[in-house]
Amino acid sequence: MTQQWATGDHFGLSIPADPATLRSSGTTFLTQAFRASGALGAGHTVERISQCDDFAGGSTGRKALLRVAYDTPSGAPTDLFVKFSRDLDDPIRDRGKTQMESEVLFAALSREPGFPITVPDVLFADYHRDSGTGILITERIQFGANGIERQYHKCLDYQMPDPLEHYRALVSALGRLAGYPLSAAHAARFPIDMQSAQVGERVSMSPEKLHRRLDQLARFAQTCPGLLPANVCSPQFITRLRDEAPRYLRHEAAIWDGLAGDPDYIALCHWNANIDNAWFWRDTDDVLHCGLMDWGCAGRMNVAMALWGALSGAETGLWNDHFDELLELFAAEVRGCGWPDLSVPALHDQIMLYVGVMAVAWLLDVPALIRSRFGDAAATLTRKDPPIKNDESVRAPLQMFTNALNLWESRQFGQILDTASMP
Repeated sequence: MTQQWATGDHFGLSIPADPATLRSSGTTFLTQAFRASGALGAGHTVERISQCDDFAGGSTGRKALLRVAYDTPSGAPTDLFVKFSRDLDDPIRDRGKTQMESEVLFAALSREPGFPITVPDVLFADYHRDSGTGILITERIQFGANGIERQYHKCLDYQMPDPLEHYRALVSALGRLAGYPLSAAHAARFPIDMQSAQVGERVSMSPEKLHRRLDQLARFAQTCPGLLPANVCSPQFITRLRDEAPRYLRHEAAIWDGLAGDPDYIALCHWNANIDNAWFWRDTDDVLHCGLMDWGCAGRMNVAMALWGALSGAETGLWNDHFDELLELFAAEVRGCGWPDLSVPALHDQIMLYVGVMAVAWLLDVPALIRSRFGDAAATLTRKDPPIKNDESVRAPLQMFTNALNLWESRQFGQILDTASMP
């Protein structure tokens, strides 16, 4: 099998591009890498690899579960998780390779003293920008062991115990991260480029295509009532959406400019802090805490993007009943870090503007996705039926689509555009 290597931009070491190349390198690469990063001292070596198994998960790159032993006790973890930016066998997964560039920078930042949130310990991270080849090696989070709760999968919150308590812990962590004071040098490593935070290449949306997508949604709402809440299936809402969605398409550039325009709302953020990218544990006082992982596309952006990313897969009822409370919590956490006092109403409107842009650009193809997967059988399905429940590639976009439509119906997206002077 051909070995795939690239030279990392940060440490100058040759880094493996896939699990097979990592396995072929034995302990030599790991020892060199861990010494270069400071995870191992000069007198320590990786003596043995007892596990290097492919791990299926995520939407980009390859992953592996790694277990190592050191020649002498070093304090470094032995059960590790390896993330590669590339998937050389799958062009669709490989197109997200650029996400790791900021993830590697974030990994280095997370090792700084006083970093405000819990993340997996990083043993090595590097990236070759010209080829998009990167590797990230961290401790492996042991879900369901040592006081850590089981892993919660995306868009299955109805199976979680007390979702609100978990989202409070998650939003608190996001607030502390946003309030973390970056030095000028660190800020320069995370330039503000909010539209780069996405998976893959976006397909352009013309007014004609948007019209067709809205027609598909209208038919979907009529023929698949078990897949959407009643309030977004009403003819009155569909009519309003036909009027307002083209406005969001027309003003998309201005909305992005507005989201980038107020420095008080620009901060270091986790773009994709869905519940499956978090882990939870309780301290001796039974207080729930949250750690965050999977930092692809981490960077400085409008905090509205991070909050939608964290809450987009939540139950619609949580949005209806607790969203405003969670915004207040986020603002309080940021304020407690010495950040300027954020206006919660302004933050609310920025989130809605961002959701409007995301719904038009990315989510209106969900009816076509459902039809392509299930055909006429979609008319009898609900999101809790096994064909959807057991397939994240369907249930996740469906739940995010549902939440976006529900917000559009209940949060007056048209008036928010009016307030922003975008007729």
